[in-house]
Amino acid sequence: MLNAEAQVNDITGSFNRYQQKNLHEKLFVHTDKSFYLTGEILWLKIYDLDGATNKPLKISKTAYVDVLDKENNPVMQAKIALNNADGNGSIYIPVNLSSGNYKLRAYTSWMKNYSPDYYFEKQICIVNPLKSPDDLLTETTAVDYDVQFFPEGGTLLKDVANKVAFRIVGNNGKGANMKGAIINQHNDTVAKFQPLHFGLGNVMLTPKAGETYRAVVKAGNKNLFKSLPAVAEQGYSMLLTDDGAGKINVRINTNIPGPVYLFAHAAQTVKVAERIYISNGSAIFSIDKSKLDAGITHFTVFNNNKQPVCERLYFTRPKQRLVVNAIVNQSSYTTRKKVAVAFTSQNQDGKPVIADLSMAVIRVDSLQQPEQLDIQSYLWLISELRGNIESPSWYFVNANSETDAALDNLMLTQGWRQFDWANILSNAAPAFKFLPEYNGHIITGKITEMPENKPARGVIAYLGIPGKRVQMYPAVSDSTGHLLFNTRDMYGPGEIIVQTNTEKDSTYHIEILSPFSEQFSATTYPAFQLGGITQSLLENYSVAMQVQNLYSAAKIKQFYDPHIDSSAFYFKPYKTYKLDDFTRFTTMEEVLREYVSEVNIIKPKNKYHIKTLAEFGFLESDPMVMVDGIPVFNTNKVIGMDPLKVRKLEVVRSRYFYEPTALDGIFSFTTYKGDMGGVELDPHAVVLDYEGMQLQRRFYSPVYDTDAQINSHLPDFRNVLYWQPNAGTTVNGKNQVTFYTSDQPGRYIAIIQGITQNGEAGMGYVTFEVVK
Repeated sequence: MLNAEAQVNDITGSFNRYQQKNLHEKLFVHTDKSFYLTGEILWLKIYDLDGATNKPLKISKTAYVDVLDKENNPVMQAKIALNNADGNGSIYIPVNLSSGNYKLRAYTSWMKNYSPDYYFEKQICIVNPLKSPDDLLTETTAVDYDVQFFPEGGTLLKDVANKVAFRIVGNNGKGANMKGAIINQHNDTVAKFQPLHFGLGNVMLTPKAGETYRAVVKAGNKNLFKSLPAVAEQGYSMLLTDDGAGKINVRINTNIPGPVYLFAHAAQTVKVAERIYISNGSAIFSIDKSKLDAGITHFTVFNNNKQPVCERLYFTRPKQRLVVNAIVNQSSYTTRKKVAVAFTSQNQDGKPVIADLSMAVIRVDSLQQPEQLDIQSYLWLISELRGNIESPSWYFVNANSETDAALDNLMLTQGWRQFDWANILSNAAPAFKFLPEYNGHIITGKITEMPENKPARGVIAYLGIPGKRVQMYPAVSDSTGHLLFNTRDMYGPGEIIVQTNTEKDSTYHIEILSPFSEQFSATTYPAFQLGGITQSLLENYSVAMQVQNLYSAAKIKQFYDPHIDSSAFYFKPYKTYKLDDFTRFTTMEEVLREYVSEVNIIKPKNKYHIKTLAEFGFLESDPMVMVDGIPVFNTNKVIGMDPLKVRKLEVVRSRYFYEPTALDGIFSFTTYKGDMGGVELDPHAVVLDYEGMQLQRRFYSPVYDTDAQINSHLPDFRNVLYWQPNAGTTVNGKNQVTFYTSDQPGRYIAIIQGITQNGEAGMGYVTFEVVK
């Protein structure tokens, strides 16, 4: 048996080794709003952050976004490019989509190595006004309620005072403020309780051995009964209290003799690791609160066998946060008027800081409400806890004893995401199936040997993207037959062609795998309803959407040029032959023999071969021959090309190493149309439509500077006046944006949120009116 210090060090060492092997990545997605009609565009900004520090993390170049229905079927998907730890995009919502509550989630390739509970998730409401609008407006009046009980530490132990947290929630996802009582098997009332906020609260209970307990809650005109967890005859219980003088006392009650160990960690760092012997059935650990980091601290109690026997969470408010203040140049505007929003970013001490920010300006009404999920509450609460949290931003509005008590109830009732102590203490090496996409999107595939259909190991495959820009990516299969094609600056829809060198072997079958995750969290959302919404308001939104799509169709379909590096993978060739600079021959063989000095063409057994003339003689093997970026291994097909369709030939005459290949020269033909000039593909090649990283759509914001523009009869029914994913501040902590009101009167809100390089998150807003 290890001594006390060795036991503590053993647990601490296992934890530290686990953290060193596991980098946790976290995403936050700011959307322009959370309510959409079919036919509208969802705008989003993605922040890529270190899961421990909340600092921007530059580990991934691609984020994956799914919109899932209630059966977890993807109805929309996108690949968003990440640069310098953020990225932005847009998703068009199809007009045939059914009304409902949908789950928007985002993750990276690296995050797929961990539970989908780590993925960013949020609820969005989508309404199709053309499908049964009357049914949409029917208010659901019957709400079913459930009561859940959570003994602090996990065990309801006999004959000691136990704090028991509870949660009263309806099937609409809302907490309920209902009074209740705990009764024993004799129907004697032993305790009464009532929630503090959002249906959450706690009650003290000293259970007796051999007794059973249940709760009765008054739910409208009926009583709701729910059994409490069984009383443990033997075990451990935990009771955490704040002494009000800067210390936390953690009391461990047990009827099992021997030592107990308290281990506390936050932000993937050990904060407390201590041991105390049980005396008279209890032990008390006194912890200085200054030792704890901001955010959630995990307290775990181990017995002498290093088995976790009690766990609970504790929240420490962050001392530093990003303060965003915004003002408008006036409080009320008429339609088609210029609005100026000035905003600042400061730290908690009022000093200006540079911040990466995004901004949305939307109309507020009974359909479209300000987002309850902001970056601060997500990073500190939602990303660390399981299940739905009602009004998460409320916990950060005011820091007082009431919100502190409500926060602690939240810590007691919500499960946590991160740690499986069995894995940590076993010191098992993590098995990472998915690589981080450091340089760009990785296309994955699998190659099998036919007809046995067994994984083919050590086979080189080539992925090409036909077009005027040369994009060819080789990969070699691993022991399981998997292929990883590391692409670079692959944007927009297109076609990919994947093949092996069929001149050597044509018995392989290649399959391209989806990069989107097929694992799902257990999070569910309440049943969809639009109770309390008027038919006229929904019709107004529907008309506005159709008008915008009709009159501004061309404007909302404009995309930014991604400004990519257009050079080929071999960068600068040894020589470029522009065929228009030479007398045109009728055959490609004549072109190569007459003009290209770096080539020797031979034809043994009626099969053409090209040999590359390097500086000191001919290279041994045939070069890599490509047409519009697609490898062509049968040289007869290249010789048979019509040279009038070819614009240029680039030649690399030396041996070129392009992992995992070594090429004896490169001959790259580019056609005028980027269509391979009629060269037929090998029938074993796999040809697929494939969507690269999303092209960035331009947000359409009309300008009304002149009388002609103001008096234009072209309708402007926008309810999202402005979206700017890159609204960051500079070294002085200031920025200002301008935009114009639409023809839609009402109350509007500008929401600005983001993060600093130090991981300080914050959100600010300002409201204004638009009148006719």
